[in-house]
Order: sequence, then structure tokens, then C-alpha cells
Amino acid sequence: MDRPLSEIGIIPVTTSIIESLYPELKSADKKVTWLEKQGIIIRLKRGLYVINPEYSGKTLSSELIANHLYTPSYISMSTALRYYGLIPEAVYVHQSMTVKHPRSFQTPVGSYDYKYISRKAFSIGVRSMNKGDYAFLIASPEKALCDLIANSSKVILRYMKDVETYLEQDIRMDMDEFYKMDATIFEDYIHVGKKTDSISTLLKFLRR
Repeated sequence: MDRPLSEIGIIPVTTSIIESLYPELKSADKKVTWLEKQGIIIRLKRGLYVINPEYSGKTLSSELIANHLYTPSYISMSTALRYYGLIPEAVYVHQSMTVKHPRSFQTPVGSYDYKYISRKAFSIGVRSMNKGDYAFLIASPEKALCDLIANSSKVILRYMKDVETYLEQDIRMDMDEFYKMDATIFEDYIHVGKKTDSISTLLKFLRR
């Protein structure tokens, strides 16, 4: 693998960045096309690529890809809850929230889905997860749960029993960890988020 590409690591990069690695070439755009045809780089969408892990020797980060594929966005809902080990079910579509229009992407390295959230609610309970060489934005467990409830059309939490059934049976939440959650994030979300009645019932259940 050539040296310029090795400097990229696992970070998704644009066509122009790859071209800038080869200033000595008159037609660097053809170099990008050649790299893709050779399977050295993988196209995520038009103009955005990652280095094939078979060539870089480094495992790709689906979280990092999710952040770069559609910006601004952060990982949330079932994907975030699974990342924290709070739910047992495997998640096959990488779920994120964005202030842009909802979008879905099918890529050679996975499926990515983005749901809309208002700008006022976007930043609540979002953290930067540092993994050494890179970092990505992900919802806190509390925010991920809010986003999941808000974007699940059939979930309506009117009573305490509804919350108990949803958490313990529907998503099989780790209840010991649930009771450690930060109530203030739910409070902040209730002021600006969606399905606030359901989140309010959830908060009452947490505090009982």
C-alpha cells in the first residue's frame, strides 16, 4: 500500500483529499478512479471514500463512518444503546440523528439510516467518544432512549406499566443501568423534543 494512503488510516475522506495526496500527478482524479477499481479504496457515496481494511490492515469504525456519511449527525437509538451494552439485540442498520432531511445509505460496509431532530434538541445529551486516533459523536444512553421512543410510531407510554413493558420486554433494557440514568437529560429533552408525554412518563418511572 502506498505511503500517502497509509496516512489516512480509517477516516472517511473526500475525493479532493485523496487527490491532494498525489500533487505530482497531472490527473489525480484518474488516480482516485484507479484506486477504486483496484479495490484499494471503497466508495461510501459520491465523493466520499474509506481505505479498504484489507489494504490498510486497520478495522473500519462504523461509528466514524456514520458521522461522516451525513453531517451534522450523531449515533443514536438502538445503535447507541447496543454500543453501551444496554440492549441485547444485534443492530444491523446504523441509526443516527440529523438536523437535515431524513436519509438512508446502502454502502459496501453497511446500511446507515438518519432520522430528523430539531436543532434545539440536537445537542442535548450528545458526547464525543474518543478512541485514540479518532473520535465520533454519539448520544448518551438517555438521549438514545429519547430518540428511540420519539421515532417509534407505535410506542406510546401513557402509564407506568407501559414503560415497564417497553423497557423490560420490548427492548430488553438492562434495568440496573436504566435506574442509573441522568434524569436531567430527560428533563432537558422534554422542553424541546418530540413525544414529550411519553418521555415524561418514562421520567416518572425512573424517579419512582
